[in-house]
Amino acid sequence: MPPGEVNVREDYETKGHAPALEIASPSVVQALLGLVREDISRADSAALSRLLQQSELTNKPAFELYSYHYAPIMGFHWGLTSRMCEATGKNLVPTYAFFRLYQGGDVCRVHADRPSCEHSLSMPLAYSDGLTWSFEIGRRRFNFPAAQQLAPADGFAEEEFSSVDLSPGSAILYQGTNYRHGRLSPNPNRWSAHLFMHWVDTEGPFRDWAFDRWPIPPAGDFSTLLDRSGSPLVGSCL
Repeated sequence: MPPGEVNVREDYETKGHAPALEIASPSVVQALLGLVREDISRADSAALSRLLQQSELTNKPAFELYSYHYAPIMGFHWGLTSRMCEATGKNLVPTYAFFRLYQGGDVCRVHADRPSCEHSLSMPLAYSDGLTWSFEIGRRRFNFPAAQQLAPADGFAEEEFSSVDLSPGSAILYQGTNYRHGRLSPNPNRWSAHLFMHWVDTEGPFRDWAFDRWPIPPAGDFSTLLDRSGSPLVGSCL
């Protein structure tokens, strides 16, 4: 195992989060963001209204797009699974991911996540004005479900916390179910785009939340599709 991965794993186990990881190159980040923007821009007014969500965690509505409904996000998320297994030392399976576009002046209240977010990545894709918006995470580890039973808060009260600055394409790996986290200061940009990705340990307490309990269709036999297509390759030995 490379020395960098050892340090990531040690920090992750002892602190509940790892130092910022370089996840994607600028060209990949921009390409993914371009796909998202173009597809959202094609939506009609009704669809845009459905994507614009008001959460108890934010003080302004935010556009949200989930991997269940958007293949580019799902593919990006699933493709990182092997790297996250190496970083955590655990056998992970994806649950879900989502894109969120925050407005200027918004915050993300301090909270802990549901079981599908046992192991998480938070990654900014772009800041409209190039101003980093810090991610904060508490230093107290809660045993599930204690943290989830606390209402979202505007701060950590007396709990100590760490603040992490993330540039587009870099991400923080954190234990979302056991450590409270959020963004305390108002977003200094006109908008900022973020991607959140989650996994569970196949040998852990939340293994039943694999794929977020989404009904994944069986792989099945592709022969019938080839037969229907009239492909000349069916039955050949090329």
